[in-house]
Amino acid sequence: MKLASWNVNGIRSVSRYGFADWLDKEAPDVLCIQESKAQQEQIDDALIKPAKYNSVWHSAIDKGYSGVTTYFKKEPLEIISGIKDEEIDSEGRVLTLEFKDFHLVNSYFPNSGREHDRLPFKLDFCEKILKFIKNLEKKKPVLICGDFNIAHREIDLANPKTNQKNAGFLPEERAWMENFLKQGYIDVFRNFNRNPGFYTWWSYRPGVRERNIGWRLDYFCASPELRTRLKDMTHLTEVKGSDHCPIILSLK
Repeated sequence: MKLASWNVNGIRSVSRYGFADWLDKEAPDVLCIQESKAQQEQIDDALIKPAKYNSVWHSAIDKGYSGVTTYFKKEPLEIISGIKDEEIDSEGRVLTLEFKDFHLVNSYFPNSGREHDRLPFKLDFCEKILKFIKNLEKKKPVLICGDFNIAHREIDLANPKTNQKNAGFLPEERAWMENFLKQGYIDVFRNFNRNPGFYTWWSYRPGVRERNIGWRLDYFCASPELRTRLKDMTHLTEVKGSDHCPIILSLK
């Protein structure tokens, strides 16, 4: 089974960069998108139901903001929109599909903001989504993917020393991620690759992506029961159209 996750920074924008052709060529069984930035009624039918896929959308109330979308070939057993929290769900940040052997959680974690004004909201989101995941695990294991907006360790960004006080690398954010993984959840990419220089987000500033001055903000994390099914994980850094790149997980 091939699973993909991609913060597209606007589904309508990325569609102008060959998104449909990329999806047809890469052909994941499931694709989780973050920052779709659209309500379903704003989208052409070709993006709602591309060849071989159905989709489900959980959009923010505010148009042009946030939103998660999941494309799938095989119908899930159940679809859960949100986490039953009015403030969080109004921003369209979590979408869950239940399959035979696991739940797949598509997530878009809040950004703490340049002035860290949304850090309390982000940490509240982190605790609530952890509680949500643990409740899902009472039934079956969980794969959670998406843009966490957290670079966990210094290895996960190109310039850790100069970013100590910047959103995404704040001590509080990193501490939550450390605690999350200490509870047994697997950072799937680091399960296979412990080398530096692997990132999933780059600033739009000229030359930054070309010089690979990036951050690893996008993850697949797995319940420990799924460890034996993890086959491989890659970052498709050559795929353009967003400031993030797609990430691919292969399951046995």
